Order: sequence, then structure tokens, then C-alpha cells
Amino acid sequence: MTTTPRRASRREQHRVGGTGAKVTARNTLIAYAFLMPFLILLVVYHTWPVIFGTYLAFTKYNIISPPEWVGLANFQELFADEQFWSGLKNSLKYILVVPVIQVIAILVALLVNRPMKGIGFFRTAFYVPVVTSFAVVGLMWNWMYQQDGAVNTILGFIGLPQKGSFLNNPATALYAVMFVTLWKGIGYYMVLYLAGLQSISPELEEAATIDGASRVQVFWNITLPGLRPTILVCSLLSTISAIKVFEEIYVMTQGYPAGSTYTALFYTYSRAFQDYKYGLAAAGGIIIAFISIIFGLINFRLTRGGKVDAW
Repeated sequence: MTTTPRRASRREQHRVGGTGAKVTARNTLIAYAFLMPFLILLVVYHTWPVIFGTYLAFTKYNIISPPEWVGLANFQELFADEQFWSGLKNSLKYILVVPVIQVIAILVALLVNRPMKGIGFFRTAFYVPVVTSFAVVGLMWNWMYQQDGAVNTILGFIGLPQKGSFLNNPATALYAVMFVTLWKGIGYYMVLYLAGLQSISPELEEAATIDGASRVQVFWNITLPGLRPTILVCSLLSTISAIKVFEEIYVMTQGYPAGSTYTALFYTYSRAFQDYKYGLAAAGGIIIAFISIIFGLINFRLTRGGKVDAW
């Protein structure tokens, strides 16, 4: 004799459904409660400064008197200032660091991804510059770039002509600072590429090797396509960092000599904290943000669909 399962009454179904809804609502409230401290900090230190800074870009403000609405006057002054265009040119020139640092970081990641004795030490050694304070890094490289510093000593040892003080020469100062950015940033991107390499299935590379593919073919057809999402992230981060470079300039050169290392973000810093023209500085920040967005879209365009596309 078989028994037919009893259907739950409407009241029981409603009670069960109501309990489930209460549990879901409670879990949602708990989740938002945990998120609330972060959301508050996000609004206070990110969203509100962006909104207020955008407003200041259309005002005359010197932190003493209240903001005075001036419309597009700050942008007109900005575009008429040759110093701003010179700084923007140097910031765009700084983008030359991006492809170099990405290629070197990939090569280093391939090197430290191999199972070798003491590989942990080499990974740590490459990452040490990343966690070193730029104040320390700047002082160290300032000394190394002096006329009697380590760089000129090495150049003389290998038979190349010495260049004097690299940071006092307008022709070499910006490139000297760019090299420090390159040296300090390789370890950071190496870690990201190392994570990308370890996410690629080793079976794919083994199968290609068994089929007779060379190391170059395996890298070009399997490793590189597998790294393209990581390449997008790293190139995007490094491009934005290059456009808004500031710390290196502030610590090492202050925009000298003869404005050869003056960048767009250092321009906004000077206008805000030296000339107290906060509206003009905010207008410069908006231009820098707009340029960063354009280059971000270019990065997405070039890596669209998991492959490199042409415009």
C-alpha cells in the first residue's frame, strides 16, 4: 500500500515563504552592515572629493574666501598657459615607460616561474623596490646620478662616456627619472604576471610541446593569449600611473632643471599648494582624468575580444 505525500497547506507554504524572506532580508542587512564602513570611507574620501573638485574647477577659490563661480575661465587660463602644455607633454612622454616595463615584467615573470632552487629569494629581491619608500629610493638614485655617482662610475668602467650629473642636465633628467620608475615598478607587475602564468593550464603547454612546438611557438600561441587579460590590467594601471606621475618628480627633481621634468600633475600641485589657485588646479585635474580615460579606452580597444585589434 502506497501513500501519497501530503501537500502543504497554503498557510504552511506562506509561513515557509515568509521565513525564507525574513532570512534573506536579514542576510542582506548583515551584508550591508559589513559593507557600511567601507562605503562611508568611499564616499568621504573618493566620491565627495571628485564631486567637490569638479565644482571647484568652475570657481575661483583660494581656501580663504568662499568659492566664486567663474564658469570656464579656469580652463581658458589653463589652455593659455605654456607651462601646462609643457607638463602635459612630459606626462605623455612618460608613457614610453609602459611598453618597456610590461615586456621586462613578463620576461622576469617567466624567469621566476620556473622551478629552481632558491626561487623564492629571487622573487623577493625583485619585489623589494616596490615596497621601499620612494623617499629612500629617490635619495639613493639622486646620489647614484651625481657626477661622481655609481652610474657614471659604471659607464667609465665599461668604456662609455660619462654624462655628468644626469638630473642636472635637461636632456637626460626626465629619462633618468623614468628609469627609476621602471626599476621600481618591475616587481609589482612581475607579481601580477606571475599570477597570470600560474593560472594557465600546464597541460596546454605540454600538449603543444609533444606536438613539436618550439618554446617561442608555445609562448606566442598559448602563454601570451593566456596572459592577455593580465596584460590589459597591467598596461591600464601603468598607463594611468605614467600620466599622473608625481611622486618621482616631487622627490627627485621638483620639475627642474629648466622645467624639463615638469609634469601635468606636478603643475596642478604647484597651482594648488604654491599659488593657492585651487580652481585652476582642479581644472587641470579634470583634464588629466579625461586623458587617462581616453588611454584606458584605447587599452580596452586594443585587447577587445581577447586579441589585439587594430583601430
